[in-house]
Amino acid sequence: MTPGAGIFRTTLPLGFSVGGVNSGVRMYRPDLGMIVSERPCVAAGVFTKSTCKAAPVLHCQKLLPADNIKAVITNSGEANAGTGEEGILNNQQMVDEVARVLKCSSTQVLSASTGVIGRPLSIDKIKEAIPALCENMTKVAEKFAVAILTTDLVPKTIHKEVSLSQGVVHITGICKGSGMIHPNMATMLGYLLTDVVLKKEEAQVLLREATDCSFNMVSVDGETSTNDSVFLLANGMTKVSLNTKEDFLLFKEALFDVAISLAKSIARDGEGASKLIEVEVLGAEDHAEAIRIAKSIITSPLIKTAVHGESPNWGRILARLGAEQLSEKVLDQCDISMQGIMIFSKGAPLLNAEMELLKKKLKEDTIHIHIHLHHGEGMATGWGCDLTEKYVKINAEYLS
Repeated sequence: MTPGAGIFRTTLPLGFSVGGVNSGVRMYRPDLGMIVSERPCVAAGVFTKSTCKAAPVLHCQKLLPADNIKAVITNSGEANAGTGEEGILNNQQMVDEVARVLKCSSTQVLSASTGVIGRPLSIDKIKEAIPALCENMTKVAEKFAVAILTTDLVPKTIHKEVSLSQGVVHITGICKGSGMIHPNMATMLGYLLTDVVLKKEEAQVLLREATDCSFNMVSVDGETSTNDSVFLLANGMTKVSLNTKEDFLLFKEALFDVAISLAKSIARDGEGASKLIEVEVLGAEDHAEAIRIAKSIITSPLIKTAVHGESPNWGRILARLGAEQLSEKVLDQCDISMQGIMIFSKGAPLLNAEMELLKKKLKEDTIHIHIHLHHGEGMATGWGCDLTEKYVKINAEYLS
């Protein structure tokens, strides 16, 4: 299922259930969500690289990776970041109440928050809503996906089945994110659920690699947040393990596909966005350079506004490559194309009859930028969105 599309009926892996309720923090929609597994999960986490970390991030970093996680509680509307010792205590109260209702240890409960930075948790409202949340769980992912939204326009979910040598396993991805999105994680939350058997060390490595090629390659506005977290939960309910190299590669590919699909859905749903930008870099000196170039293109305000204006101003792309200190020799041999149309090659522009076709293709809702540097084997793909007047309006009014 395409994230956020179609009928809201994304299924969950075996043994998982989710819920969402309104606790009174937000006026019109669910603002408190939870994921619960019938049996304790192997769990891994990847978190923001910001030195300003929200209370739930600090809580989860102490616990993960682990092999005994029972639930994840998530509130939206209040980030519980920049809230000092009170924030730590409130997060613990939220976790403790979940543990009390589920009859498990507080060390088996992960937490996440999203919303306005500096705003303390409405902990009394949240605690009061937790029993009802636990009593109304479902097997439909969107029940949770809607409860964790902030400025998102659509819930983001996807489900995959993977046939392995011992049987079929399932992966469901859920995420939220729309603004304050930038590589190295941003104000986004991601949850990857599976019923395969994993070891906690294996889960941590898989999650890190999946994040690096997906959520860490997406940017909406160049702003890194305080709360971003991605979790991988594996409860082993199918009793199917990754016994062979082929099994491992098949599962890894499916997990990466889920993560990339969710990351692209965040970029497409960027605050005020009207177009998804996909930048593919080939022929870089190494993988690190390819990542750096791709990120520089998707974060450039000049390129983002040109895409919004449907302008074939390829000079902004070339200028961005120069700003990244690529040598004159590399610039003289690189190729740049947009929407499949070559616009710059071997140091010279290709101003031909296809320019009018390019202008028409820039009206499409997905813009592809392809850059081949011809000086190495490095490659990377990044995703961003255009920069619009609506983005300014949304963020100017975010507290009101």
